[in-house]
Amino acid sequence: MNLTEVLKSEYTKLFYTCIIKPGKAPIVESILKKILDNKNRYQSVSGKVGIPWYFISVIRNMESSLNFNCHLHNGDSLTARTFHVPAGSPAQGNPPFTWEESAADALHFQKLYNWVDWSLTGLLFKLEAYNGFGYRAKHLEVLSPYLWSFSNHYANGKFVADRRWSDSTVSNQCGAAVLLRRLAERREITFADEAVAIKDDEPFLKFSNKKNPYGEELQTFLNKFPGVYVKADGIPGQRTSDAFKKVTGYFLTNDPRV
Repeated sequence: MNLTEVLKSEYTKLFYTCIIKPGKAPIVESILKKILDNKNRYQSVSGKVGIPWYFISVIRNMESSLNFNCHLHNGDSLTARTFHVPAGSPAQGNPPFTWEESAADALHFQKLYNWVDWSLTGLLFKLEAYNGFGYRAKHLEVLSPYLWSFSNHYANGKFVADRRWSDSTVSNQCGAAVLLRRLAERREITFADEAVAIKDDEPFLKFSNKKNPYGEELQTFLNKFPGVYVKADGIPGQRTSDAFKKVTGYFLTNDPRV
């Protein structure tokens, strides 16, 4: 798999439209508390391998349920080398291993130290790769629960073992992308590309006669209000600005009538 422009677009849309299921919110918050309580340990590994601490933290939740006594590779005990795939790790050193030693080895095993794109889409691509692209290869109708479980993007369907699929099984783990989404909502993290692109005083969408990537979504939203009828063409021109004023009391930024 390669991180193509099509895949980037898919990841971006899924992440921005991700909604945590209300019934799962308390579980998500509990996980985040445990992650943030140990942020310094993730950061210590991050500084050695050049991988964002929050990527490491959500992988740890998926692979070992936040247990610092388990290998980051697959959740096996640190008292010995791993015996599940990938077996025999870490190859160097002697058990028992520290969690930090194991984590650095696991991230090197996945060749993540060679990866330089830690943008939002680059993160999501590598998170999905960590678990494998089996859902895309065998069950394209189901978005990987490794990323999207506990959100509106996932309902059921899961590999319950290697090459064993169940349509009815529902993942009971919170997806890694869902955790990242909540960390972003809480302003605990900012993604590499967004840190450069987003300015707090600059609106995403302004009055324009040219198509805007957020224009169609705004128009679709405005059309939900009584008496608002706007063509969802992505062009935030006069009619869209009129509708925006009807709903909010303000014209769009840069509307010449302002």
